[in-house]
Amino acid sequence: MSEAIDIPAVMLRSTGLNNRAWTLLAALTGALVIASVAMAAVLLGGFGIDADFTTRLAPPSLSRWFGTDQLGHDMLARTIHGLNVSLWVGLIAATISVLIATLLALFATTCGRWADALVSFLIDAAMGLPHLVLLILISFALGGGTAAVIIAVAVTHWPRLTRILRAEILQLRHADFIIVSRRMGKSWAYIGYHHFLPHLWPQLLVGLVLLFPHAILHEAALTFIGFGLEPSKPAIGVLLSDSMRYLMAGKWWLGLFPGLCLLMLVLCFDAIGNGLRLLADPRQEQL
Repeated sequence: MSEAIDIPAVMLRSTGLNNRAWTLLAALTGALVIASVAMAAVLLGGFGIDADFTTRLAPPSLSRWFGTDQLGHDMLARTIHGLNVSLWVGLIAATISVLIATLLALFATTCGRWADALVSFLIDAAMGLPHLVLLILISFALGGGTAAVIIAVAVTHWPRLTRILRAEILQLRHADFIIVSRRMGKSWAYIGYHHFLPHLWPQLLVGLVLLFPHAILHEAALTFIGFGLEPSKPAIGVLLSDSMRYLMAGKWWLGLFPGLCLLMLVLCFDAIGNGLRLLADPRQEQL
């Protein structure tokens, strides 16, 4: 009777794992395709960016798949360049945010109770403030532009990851090898670098991948409302902001295609992050 019960359970776990693997593979393929096309903007150079007033506001066609804007720019070329900008801004901001979260988590767990209390206060203060309002204030205070957007996104996306890493390190503090290392006279700085960090790599990788789409979306949101990247750059937020003046006139392609490309990119990386989180969590094998 026990074997009759265990075999279906094993089959269900295997099926669930296969579904997760296929979903992760599909999301990874989609993200790689979009990222590769976006990175090809460097090879395109200025192709499609030059104004051509004879073809302004042309609808999508076989020769111009995404149509043209009010100045005759090819919207496909501008969208590719915009995705390239969003990818780099999101990657840099997410990387800085992960670095901040890692340093604060190590500081909170290796420098005494006062450090833990200070980091906990910073986490609660950052999470208690309206997220978009804080982004706008930081970007506005820094004068806008690419650097301001990167800093604003980076310094507002670390609290949740810091809380996760802190909880993980607090569990590791009671492990036998940590206790032995302390009794051998090793400092907390040595333990943090040689013992804590190697165990945090899965959480750091998942956190980076999950923060990446959030950074892209917030960069586009800041740029859309006028507190982000420079209007001269073909960012997705700039394209969406410019399209608002022509949507009521029936020029739907100006906002549809850049928005869909941004949405597909964000959903792919979000699916990759969730898939990696499930695969990296050993407790999921028990479900």
